[in-house]
Amino acid sequence: MASLWKIIIKRALGLIGISVVLAVLFVPSYSKIQELKQKNKDLEGKTKKLRIENALLQQELKRLESDNLYQEKVLRDKMGVVRKDEIPIKVVPGDTQKKE
Repeated sequence: MASLWKIIIKRALGLIGISVVLAVLFVPSYSKIQELKQKNKDLEGKTKKLRIENALLQQELKRLESDNLYQEKVLRDKMGVVRKDEIPIKVVPGDTQKKE
């Protein structure tokens, strides 16, 4: 009877030892997998945002290539271009506080 208990205890300790070794080997890998899954999710979100931005920029480009009035508006508003016979006027906001 005592030898049966020794065999059971040895096997139990052997299983516990194998379990500990497996845990030590695979727990870091599992946490790395979870970290990589989160990173992948973040990158997918960024990719989606960039695809949307790219589509909007493509629309802007098509409009710039085909709409002369829009071209003029962009040139005037964003680049400060004026026609040959125009005089540019720059409006500087004044001091809104009253001086005493």
